[in-house]
Parts: sequence; structure tokens; C-alpha cells
Amino acid sequence: MGVKPADALRDQLRRIDGKGYKAYKDIAGGYDFKKFALYIDHVQGDPYAAPSRLRVRVRRGDSGFAKDTTKNKSRTIALGDFLTRRFSQQSRRLSKGSRGSGKGGAITIDRPGQQILERSAFLINDDFVEARFFMGLPALGRKIAGRDAEAMFFSELPEIVSTSLFFSALDPKAVYRHIETAEDADAARAMLLEKGLIAFIADNSLLPRRSGIDDRPLDDPGAVRFASDDTYRVTLDLPNAGKIAGMGIFRGISLIVGGGYHGKSTLLHALERGIYNHVPDDGRQFAVTVKNAVKIRACDGRSIAQTDISSFISNLPLQKDTARFSTQNASGSTSQAANIIEAVEAGAEAILLDEDTSATNFMIRDRRMQQLVAKQGEPITPFIDKVRQLYTEKGVSTVLVMGGSGDYFSVADHVIRMTEYLPGDATDAAGQIAQSDSAGRQAEGGTQFGRIAARIPQAQSISVYRRNKKMKIAGRGVREILLGETNVDLSDLEQIVDPSQTRALAHAVYHATGFMDGRRSLREVAEKVIADIEKNGLDVLTPFVTGDLAAIRAIDIAGAINRIRTLKVSQQ
Repeated sequence: MGVKPADALRDQLRRIDGKGYKAYKDIAGGYDFKKFALYIDHVQGDPYAAPSRLRVRVRRGDSGFAKDTTKNKSRTIALGDFLTRRFSQQSRRLSKGSRGSGKGGAITIDRPGQQILERSAFLINDDFVEARFFMGLPALGRKIAGRDAEAMFFSELPEIVSTSLFFSALDPKAVYRHIETAEDADAARAMLLEKGLIAFIADNSLLPRRSGIDDRPLDDPGAVRFASDDTYRVTLDLPNAGKIAGMGIFRGISLIVGGGYHGKSTLLHALERGIYNHVPDDGRQFAVTVKNAVKIRACDGRSIAQTDISSFISNLPLQKDTARFSTQNASGSTSQAANIIEAVEAGAEAILLDEDTSATNFMIRDRRMQQLVAKQGEPITPFIDKVRQLYTEKGVSTVLVMGGSGDYFSVADHVIRMTEYLPGDATDAAGQIAQSDSAGRQAEGGTQFGRIAARIPQAQSISVYRRNKKMKIAGRGVREILLGETNVDLSDLEQIVDPSQTRALAHAVYHATGFMDGRRSLREVAEKVIADIEKNGLDVLTPFVTGDLAAIRAIDIAGAINRIRTLKVSQQ
């Protein structure tokens, strides 16, 4: 896109001052502000519409960011994250905010949380540093407030850019600490497999959060810092932090046990969020988990399309086929069975479960219930009888928070007992209890886990068009996407943490339909989308440049597609 002198924008704003709001369309284009170039990509059509999309670009040489700040992908993503936070901070400080009607006066950029995610908000390469942001063009009623817009473009925005996109305006120690923390977390995650681990939590980590809706670390001087039991202590040698010790969660079947309020679920929550890098001082910046770990829970009412859940559920009344099970209203047990099977089908390396969010009858059938209701009359094979086979046959590890059933002691490789928020090894004690008190229950899982059937999604079953023939693809908060007329509930995909990820998921599902050729499995389709993103960036998901998308996993794309109520698939 060519650029005009910045004065051309000033002249245009003065010319359209007081005119109808749609005259703002005339300012679209590129402008040279000497220190940076401004690109106005999309102008909102109404003061109450979604804000206008803009970009500012600084030449890399002028920005002052040395090559070592982007010498690998970890550092590049982390630098973009740091600059996004800085731009957001400065825009809140320097822009005057509300001006006139609607959303006028706002200068905003995608605002990150505690995780360091690759985002479309920043593009950094050898040639330039580019911020993608949003601006509410000011109006009085539905008339253009040209003088206010001029102040935004020529006073506020240049100050935001000067204090955000140039290394000389930043704290060098903070910049390098941010990118080195992310680089170390990625390095730690890459070491897990060779050490036989699925997760690592560094000593001195601060795992508790402020609340269920505030993901920042607990702000309490009495909060207990994490310290590994000697049995599980491992040491990782990181590129920047050097040697760091902590607790390893080994491959296999691990139970997290302990009394109520002693930190079991907090530890599991840290593990499920360990698929992401975290900002320095988050407390979880060195709590890392293998990328394809999946949190599983029951989800009453979800739809299921042709999933083979016969490993867990069979012999239903009325001869309903569970090898090709479909429903628009799954029960807790069938939803949890489908969630596990679909996660493994999509490439899960580990599954994470908490008994509090699991279906009880899916998790266990004790000996008394077995005596009252014979296996012949019970369609559900409980997870306790399949978890070992899941690991030995499919290579999928399990971490399970369990406070109410000691029957799992007999299938666990490792038992971690949480006492006052600190872990201890209880494997031997649990094993002795299991041996001395077998509980008399009979294993019901058979000799094999059963098949994981790959499914082929049909593109025509996914529509993004409304009744008026217009396309609609949107994210709604963190837990819902909208595709045409179809709302897709993502409430049980608990590892989606950012609305920008949800928006990316919505567009990724539509992008995925282009790879649905009647031969590719759902996993192959999802992995094709991720390969396209890795090659071309998040911009490949949308036909326009936007700064409000964030990185997702192939396994999340598959999870979103699986929850589309119109989905049609065939089994390979």
C-alpha cells in the first residue's frame, strides 16, 4: 500500500469536519508520519459500529530492537507480547478516551492476560515492527468531529507510538526478562519428553490465583510457595535461568490426592494452563506441560457426531450403536467418554481430570454397586478399568485429582499427596493400602482399550451463512463461537483462555472447511490449518488484516468442530 504525506490526512480531516459520518471513508489509506507509517485499513461506517482497524509500522532499523530480541520464535512471540502490553498501557494513559457519540475517542489494542500468546496484534520481522490496533473515530451525533480526530491522529497516536515501538523508550531489563522467560519456558517444555515427563513445576512457583475470574497470582504474603518432594525432584538446565529444580509429573497414571482445600485442584489448574508460557512474576512462569495435554470434563447436553465410544459405553437399551454414537443431548457419562475419545483421536499426549467436574458413574463402580447391578445390566465401563490400557496401548498419560475414591490406588503409577498446598509422595502407602484392601471390585475393562476411530468431517455440514445469505463468523467471549446461525458452546474446552483465541477458533473452523475433501480425517484437517498458520501467520485465517486473533492448537480446532451441532462425519 502506498503512503501519502501525513498532512494529506490532516487536510482530509479538516475537509470532512462536520459532514455525515460516512465521509470518514475518505481517510482510508497509508500516511507517512516520518517516524512511522500509518495505515487505515478499515473505517467504521457508524459511530456505534466496531471501531476502525489501523496499523502503525516502524522500520526495524529505526526501532532499535537488536537482532537477538527475535533470534528464535520464542523470543519473537514474547517481544510482540511485551510490545502489545506496552502499547495497551500507553494508549490507556495517553488517549483521552470517550469523545462524543458511540465509541469515539478510544484507541485500543488486543489486551493480553497472564499468558504469552502469539497474536496478530504485532508483526515483527527483519524489515519492520508493526502494531495493529483499533480506533473509535469521533463524532457528534452522526456528524464527523474532525478536530477531535485530528488530535487523536496527530497528538495522541504519535506519543503512543514513540513510547511503545522504540527500544530507547523501554526498560531494556524488562524487555529481555520477558523474552528470556518465554524462551526458558519453551526450552523446559521441549525437555519434558526426553526426561519421561508430561509436566514440570519449578520450586518457588506461586500456583494459587486471586479468584476464579482473576487469573493473576494470589496477592497474599502468606501464600505458600511450591516445593517439590524429593521423590519427584528433577533439574532442568535452561538457556537463561540456568539450572532450575522442581517437581516432575512422570508419564503414566498420576493421582493427586489430599484433603479438601489442600491444593489439589490448584495444582491441576496450573498443569492445564502449563501448555502456555506466562509473564515474569506470574508465579507459573516455570510450570510447563506438554503442548497436547487436554483437560477433560463432563458436559451434559453437548452434541456428539459418529464417535466410537464403545470402549466406555456399550450394550445400550434399544440396541443404540455406540461404535458410531451420535446425540444432540449427551449425558454426563457419554459426554465425558466422547471428550476422551475425541481428544485421543485429535492427538492428545495426556489427559487431565478432576473428579469434581467428572461424571461419578463414568469414573468408578465400586464393589457394592457391582454386586447390586451386574455388568450385564450396566452399559458403562468406568474409567478406572480403562485408564491403564489408555496408557499402555495408546501412549496417553493421565493426571487425575481424586479425593473420594481410593479404588484408583490400584491403577496408579504415582500418587502425589497434597498437604497444606505442598506435594509429597504417597505412592508406596497407596500401593500398600490397595494390596491389603483390594475392595473386592471386579475389573470390567476387558483385555484391550478398544479402537480410536478416525472420522472424516463433511464440509457441507458446516455453514457460516445466515438466512439473509450474509456470512457471520464471530467469537463471543471465551466460551462461544457463532457460525452463521449456529452457536457453538465451548464451555468444556477449558484451556481456551483468551477471547482472541475464541475469535481465531471461529475463523479457523471456517478455514478448516477448505481442507475437508472427503478423505482427510478431522485430525489431519486441524493440523493442516495449524501448518497454514505456522507458514503464513494468523493473518491467513481472515480475508482482512485484524489485530484481535491469538494462537490456538490443532486439538482445540478439532474440539470446536466436534461441538458443532450440524456436524456430519463418516468413520474411516
